[in-house]
Amino acid sequence: MANTSTLSREDRKKAKRAARKKRKAEKPLKSRDYPRGSKKPKVKKMARGQAKR
Repeated sequence: MANTSTLSREDRKKAKRAARKKRKAEKPLKSRDYPRGSKKPKVKKMARGQAKR
């Protein structure tokens, strides 16, 4: 993106939004090849203190 220090706040926002949309069109994210949340570490239930006993 070009130097935006001379632009007003609204113009800067418009420029940033346009740049984001352009980038999204050029390089879309590829769909994930694994189920969502499957890479989270699986943790056994830990002792819950007084509630466990």
